[in-house]
Amino acid sequence: MKITARAHTNIALIKYWGKRDEQLFLPMNNSISITLDQFYTTTSVAFRDDLKADSFILNGIEMGGHEVDKISRFLDLIRQTAGRNEYAIIDSVNNVPTAAGFASSASGFAALAAASTKAIGLDYSGSDLSRIARFGSGSACRSIYGGYVEWNKGVRVDGTDSYAMQILEESKWDLSILSVMVEARQKKVLSREGMTHTVKTSDFYSGWLETIDADLNLAREAIHGRDFEKLGTVLERNALKMHATMLGANPPFFYWTGATLDVMHTVQELRDSGIQAYFTIDAGPNVKVICQPKDEMAVKERMQQIQTVREVFVCHPGPGVSYIGE
Repeated sequence: MKITARAHTNIALIKYWGKRDEQLFLPMNNSISITLDQFYTTTSVAFRDDLKADSFILNGIEMGGHEVDKISRFLDLIRQTAGRNEYAIIDSVNNVPTAAGFASSASGFAALAAASTKAIGLDYSGSDLSRIARFGSGSACRSIYGGYVEWNKGVRVDGTDSYAMQILEESKWDLSILSVMVEARQKKVLSREGMTHTVKTSDFYSGWLETIDADLNLAREAIHGRDFEKLGTVLERNALKMHATMLGANPPFFYWTGATLDVMHTVQELRDSGIQAYFTIDAGPNVKVICQPKDEMAVKERMQQIQTVREVFVCHPGPGVSYIGE
C-alpha cells in the first residue's frame, strides 16, 4: 500500500543546541518552535517484496550514495519495529527553498516517518510518531504538530521520553514569520558539527544550560497569554545566547555575515520606530523576523530595502502532519 504524507518545516523560537546522545538524537535542553505554513515536504512510501534495495526519488531525481543510505537507515528502524523486511520506494517533493539555506530535514523526516509507518502497518500518531521522526532529524519531531510546539528533552537513557508536544494550535494565535535570505551558499560548519564542538569546548556553554529553563518558561507564558512583546524579547535573546556559545568555543566560529548584521540592525531600528519586530537566527547566516500580522507589510518592505537581502519569504503558523488522499 502506498501512503502519502505531508509535513511542514519549523523554526525554533527557543533553540536546542547540543546533544546528550548523538546516536539517539537526544538534546541537552528542551526547545520551542513554530511550524510554518508555506514550507513543506510531500512524501509517498510503498513497501514492496520485489525490491532488492530502497529507492529514493527527491524532486523527480533518483538519489544515490549518502542520501539513500541515510533514508535506508531510518527505514531500518521502521522495519525492525514492524517485524518486516521489505524495501521501499520513496518519492519525495520539497516545497522548501533549500538552496536559500532553509533546512528541509525537519519536514522531510516528519513526512517520511508518517508515510512509512502507516505504509508498513504501524498505527502511530502523536508522541509515538514524534519519537520515531527524531531519529531522522532532531527538529523533525517538532514538525509532527502544527502551531506552537515544545520538544521535551527527556531524561531516560533510552530516549523514550524525548518527543514533542503541541503548546498551542496554529489557529489560536496568528503571527507573521519572515524568512530573510541573505546567503545561499553551503555553510562551512554543519549544525551537527557545530553543536558537538560547542558542547565540548565552549566556556560559555554552561551559561546556556543554566538559563535555558528561564527562557522556556517565559516563552510558554507568552504563547499561552498571546503576549507578543514577551515572546519576541525572549526569542531574540535566546538566539543571541546560542550564537554566543559558538564565540566561546575553542577555536571559536560563527555563522553570521555582514548581511546578517544588516538585518539585525534594521529590526532594532524598526522597534525604535514603534514597530514590534524581533529576529532569530539558526545555525546559519539567514534571519527569521517575527512580527504581528498588522505590521507584516511594513516589515517586509523594510527588509526588501536592505541591499544585502536577496529574498523575503512570508509565513504564518502552519499545520501538523497530514495524509494526502484520505
